[in-house]
Amino acid sequence: MNRRDFLKAVTAGVIVAGFAPDALAEIVSAHTHSPILPENYDKHIKDYLYKMRHFDEQYKDDFRLDREKYRLLASSRRRLKRLQRIVGHGNFYLLDFDGALKIARNYSRVGRFTKPELDFLEMIFYEGAELYGFFGEKPIKNLTDRIRKREVAKVPCTGNYLYKGLPLEIYKRLKKGVGDKVILTSGVRSVMKQFLLFLDKAYRSNGNLSLASRSLAPPGYSFHGIGDFDVGQVGFGVANFTERFTTTKVYRRLVDLGYIKLRYPQDNLLGVRFEPWHIRVN
Repeated sequence: MNRRDFLKAVTAGVIVAGFAPDALAEIVSAHTHSPILPENYDKHIKDYLYKMRHFDEQYKDDFRLDREKYRLLASSRRRLKRLQRIVGHGNFYLLDFDGALKIARNYSRVGRFTKPELDFLEMIFYEGAELYGFFGEKPIKNLTDRIRKREVAKVPCTGNYLYKGLPLEIYKRLKKGVGDKVILTSGVRSVMKQFLLFLDKAYRSNGNLSLASRSLAPPGYSFHGIGDFDVGQVGFGVANFTERFTTTKVYRRLVDLGYIKLRYPQDNLLGVRFEPWHIRVN
């Protein structure tokens, strides 16, 4: 199977070597506890898995924005950062697209989004992310979808929100089971928050959308928008968002209690790095 056919099969969510992507991911994972794969594995799958394990490196076949699109990425990112400063980090987690445009128009310190910037944001949201190697589901279909404040609750001492109902219940249960060492590191994220995170990563990688999407779901594709959340160990800092989190007492306790149901497991075929900190709700 050549690389194009492999990516096409995964993109369509159909059969790869006789298995759906999720099933194949489990099979691949079962045989890849070491960095050396059996010789009978297709070299393109080996190449793919290498990239996922070395997600922050640049590769020659990565998808990069041209100079004009990169310029629009940079200006959109700057405007989003100004917008976040105006509304505050907590409020920005819940800010929807229409609300963002209205605030930008009314505050000269942010400035109105230009037509090219809006076209660029729409392109990023609506063009299929499989173009640059992200094959995950897209739970948020519309750019203007909103997170209603009455449906979320702010979690004390974290600055983050969780959806009421199952997400909040799961967090309270794991907090009770694991203890005060576990902390909510990222909860509900609006489309605009995901835009800022994704565009910031793409900006710092010189417009490489493939590299950005190996670490961050593109806008619309993040399950933080519908219920998932991230946890970490108090005092572990940014290492909570690395594989080092698997060495912590919090992670081992979460595994023992059965709370780890990974959205992006090791060697998944969704185009995303391993995220052991990400709690899958549904």
